[in-house]
Amino acid sequence: MSAIEIGTQLVQLANDGKDAEAVARLYSEKIVSIEGQGSDEMPARIEGIQAIRGKHQWWYDNHEIHSTSATGPFCGHRDDQFVVQFDMDVTHKPSGKRQQMSEVGIFTLADGKIVQEEYLYRMG
Repeated sequence: MSAIEIGTQLVQLANDGKDAEAVARLYSEKIVSIEGQGSDEMPARIEGIQAIRGKHQWWYDNHEIHSTSATGPFCGHRDDQFVVQFDMDVTHKPSGKRQQMSEVGIFTLADGKIVQEEYLYRMG
């Protein structure tokens, strides 16, 4: 599948609330995930499909999701990469702080699967 095909599927599944299905269908077993920042409980860089599933579980365990939307994919001259914008309205459960977040995910492909995701946040 092409970057636009995989990106379109990822956006649709994200907007349908089917993150687990997106991971199962579109991600490589050897996926690398890089966040803009990490913590003691969730490092910025993790590797492997099980680690990705654990990251998703940690996110849902620690955040009340009020709304999310995914926009894209944005594609360029590279056949192995696309970008998706994610906008979220969430409450961090431990602190009770509600926030609106916007981030982009840069997705890299190999052999028809997502092999790396890297997230950059809108700051300020």
